[in-house]
Amino acid sequence: MRKLGVFLLIAIAFISACSQDKPGNNRDAERKNDGLVLIEGGTAANANSNYYGKDVTLSSFYIGRYEVTQKEWQGIMGSNPSAFRGDHLPVEMVSWYDAVEYCNKRSINEGLTPYYHIDKSKKDPNNKSDHDSMKWTVTIQEGANGYRLPTEAEWEYAAGGGRASKGYLYSGSDNADEVAWYWRNAGEKYLSGDWNWPIIENNRNKTQDIGGKTPNELGLYDMSGNVREWCWDWYGDMDSQSGSFRVVKGGGWIGDIGNNELSFRGKFEANGYGPDQGFRVIRSG
Repeated sequence: MRKLGVFLLIAIAFISACSQDKPGNNRDAERKNDGLVLIEGGTAANANSNYYGKDVTLSSFYIGRYEVTQKEWQGIMGSNPSAFRGDHLPVEMVSWYDAVEYCNKRSINEGLTPYYHIDKSKKDPNNKSDHDSMKWTVTIQEGANGYRLPTEAEWEYAAGGGRASKGYLYSGSDNADEVAWYWRNAGEKYLSGDWNWPIIENNRNKTQDIGGKTPNELGLYDMSGNVREWCWDWYGDMDSQSGSFRVVKGGGWIGDIGNNELSFRGKFEANGYGPDQGFRVIRSG
């Protein structure tokens, strides 16, 4: 059984790398009836994005309004790995490999063509990690209409407001507390001072129900904070085809405020997992 003792290890990694009412019944209805949001394609309009001013034009796509919840995960995968339990909490303690498997299984469950081909018997030559013993070879099935992880560019474009961007530092605001769950506000009381793990632990910090903060310009929730979100890309230069880490975006309930900025580039080995590590899905438009 995965232990909560990983908290401290993950927290230290955050430092080196770098209250709100619960939703009401109307939010529950929104969760049930509105899973994906259409993001009109274009180029980054938010100057805080790493892709602003770059020659990167994105096609339209659909993205999850919320992070994948434990209820959604359990409905597809049949189990719940999360450290904190609740139907409307984001699933966590999931690796990058877990996330791509979920995408394929959800696609099959909904009659869609899986986006990924997963070969567990062949080690990925592009995976340079010294600590990832799995190294599954995961490739894209061109033209598939199934669920997938966002690229880093797609994630930043959506988090930054797409064509409707107002240029916010975080996803939906220049005030992190309006849109983000992070170490100061994700527990029993609002914390002050410097980042401190014992204080965070004693404050019972944890993930929060999806949709409890203000959405961004496109109606997307929790893209700053709650859990860090897996992306498809290798961590490195733009369009890196290999690496030791996969990109994670958005910060999480353990991390400091800088991690919640939409430009912040986190990294994690593909086989890594923690109580602040989740994802959201997208589909091509």
